[in-house]
Amino acid sequence: MYKWAVRWMIRRNLKALRQGDPGPLLASYADDAVLVFPGNSSWGGEHRGKPAIEAFLRTYLEAGIVGDAYDIVVNGPPWRTTVCMLFVVHAGDGAGEVVYENRAILFARAVWGRIVYHEDFEDTHKSVAFDSYLAQRRPSVS
Repeated sequence: MYKWAVRWMIRRNLKALRQGDPGPLLASYADDAVLVFPGNSSWGGEHRGKPAIEAFLRTYLEAGIVGDAYDIVVNGPPWRTTVCMLFVVHAGDGAGEVVYENRAILFARAVWGRIVYHEDFEDTHKSVAFDSYLAQRRPSVS
């Protein structure tokens, strides 16, 4: 029952994120949680604490990224839960053309229902290319 509830909560939080609301997902992180994103893109690095994770999620939303979770695996007791999932993200331009698509494995460790550690494993070259795409579309400051 516990594992089913965790999967349900993840799906609910990701649905809210797809609709532009990072609140439910952010609430699932511990105050001192760490989110690690690999590579040298603007997304890369360690995002420590809820304010940094919120900034990461808001940047994700501002870039127009939409994600879907597949195959959510939950293991362990409530005081040391491991979650792994296949996650696919994409973003489109105004004409509906897909300009970014990536697959990732997300690993998370939760303690009593709060994520304390989250790490993404994905193709970092695609993240860097998406950064370049976004930079070309930002208005220049004169």
